[in-house]
Amino acid sequence: MDDLHSKANEIRRMIITMVSRAGGGHIGASLSEADILTALYFRVMRVFPGEPDNPLRDRFVLSKGHASEGLYCTLALAGFFEAALLDRYLAEDCPLTIHPTNHVPGVEANTGALGHGFSVAVGMALGAKKSGASWRTFVLTGDGELQEGTNWEAAMAASHYSLGNLTVLVDNNGLQLADRVENTMTIEPLVEKFGAFGFDVHRVDGHSAEDLAVLLESLDYAGRRPHAVIAGTVKGKGVSFMENVSEWHHRIPSGDECRAALEELGE
Repeated sequence: MDDLHSKANEIRRMIITMVSRAGGGHIGASLSEADILTALYFRVMRVFPGEPDNPLRDRFVLSKGHASEGLYCTLALAGFFEAALLDRYLAEDCPLTIHPTNHVPGVEANTGALGHGFSVAVGMALGAKKSGASWRTFVLTGDGELQEGTNWEAAMAASHYSLGNLTVLVDNNGLQLADRVENTMTIEPLVEKFGAFGFDVHRVDGHSAEDLAVLLESLDYAGRRPHAVIAGTVKGKGVSFMENVSEWHHRIPSGDECRAALEELGE
């Protein structure tokens, strides 16, 4: 098993354990983003876990803030904070809240209102461009989140300001809170839509961290076109009884379900 795949699977096990212990969270969306986060934090982005505020770091914004568990587990595995903190997820005095806040080492922005993270990332990328900084900005959105109009205002601004240092990744798992995205408000054709906004657009297998890493490493971050990566994923990826089932957006597994999930993930 390759190193990136192994790390993504470890993140999934950490997600299941953390959410089950806390009795709250969003398992399905966190499982679907694990390979994307793995490619970013363990291969593509320039990060400094011991110096989370290092000015040379690349910036990452989790716009789909309800999937905070995936980000927390990735940051812990990467060494931004002790993994033991995950055991206190959702505790009253713990900074690991249901949506990410910048009280957590490695979290760049508070992203509770879905659709706003893309706009924040555009501001970060524009700031870097205006100051001549070399760091890049990556933002992860959900496909259901793209129903929010602020995303398309952000896309328009990113193209207008020629933000080649910005990459938006779409966790394209086809499900949202209680139904399929296409049944709620269709967002396709995403490739053509982002292309019409002037983006350099790519589709990729969102569950191949290696393919994601190779693609992201090949992009022209010094160019004038912002990048959009449509990552095809499965909600609840890695646990057969959770995959493509909308209720696992926020359902918490029972003890038996938790054990079964961890067994499937190779505990």
